Amino acid sequence: MSAVPEPRRLLRSRRGGGGAALSSREALFLLIPALLPILALSVAPLVRGIYLGFTDSRAGLGVPTHFIGIDNFRALVHDSLFVNSFKIGLIWATSVTFIQFCLALGLALLLSQPLHGRWLARSLALVPWAMPSVITAIMWKLFFQPQAGVLNELLYRAHLPGSNIDWLSNFGWALPAVILVGVWAGMPQTTVALLAGVQSIQDELHEAAAVDGASTLRRFFTITLPQLRPVIIAITTLDLIWNFNSFGLVWVLTQGGPGHSTELPMLFAYNSAFKYGEFGYASALGDAMVVVIAFVLIFYLWGRLKETTA
Repeated sequence: MSAVPEPRRLLRSRRGGGGAALSSREALFLLIPALLPILALSVAPLVRGIYLGFTDSRAGLGVPTHFIGIDNFRALVHDSLFVNSFKIGLIWATSVTFIQFCLALGLALLLSQPLHGRWLARSLALVPWAMPSVITAIMWKLFFQPQAGVLNELLYRAHLPGSNIDWLSNFGWALPAVILVGVWAGMPQTTVALLAGVQSIQDELHEAAAVDGASTLRRFFTITLPQLRPVIIAITTLDLIWNFNSFGLVWVLTQGGPGHSTELPMLFAYNSAFKYGEFGYASALGDAMVVVIAFVLIFYLWGRLKETTA
């Protein structure tokens, strides 16, 4: 019985102790099917959008576009509506991120305990994450509905003030109501990340601290939080970026109203582009958002680099 000779390429790779090696040209050729959609659907629109921020591009067929330098950015700085939307965006992003982190941390600690029905509680905690943002917004809009909403009905039956408030159309309550919805919708992924971090902490650390007489609160601040620090930094950074770029949830709830009181930067850009046809101006706002997000990412990566080199 004659042996079938193996290809020289495989023989060479086996002598080296590894699998079949590919040249850089062959590896690049295999990556082309994955790179083409990314280049066509992500990189090219991003580059085009950045370029439009330096032009006077407007909606319409045959409308000439001219390069105007940084004029759009100068206009943004002096645009009170943009400054207001940026402030609202910061309030929205920081409030939602902080509140959902605190609640998610408490929920993660609770779900890490050996409770009865823990599997069911963990499954229910993921429900807001599994729902599309538009469905979530419609559901909460019905909840806040002034005439037949659940919230006002509960306040009326409990004889509490506020049963006649139109929560999403009130200047004082629209933003807090939207923040509440944002916290509810974004808490599951934060809970999952923190729960994974809590479960990765060795039980021996808590047991040793308990033997030394450390209370539950002291163990939380000296063991749990330090061990969770990498997870906390990562998930809060991502949450801050996601929340700052929010659009669909707030658009369905209030469309930026009343009176621009819930108009986040993405809603301002949408109105500028598709309501007023100012494509160049809206793209300049997008460029500014890219700079802000890049700054947040650089700050996060710099912190991670300092931790690894310490």
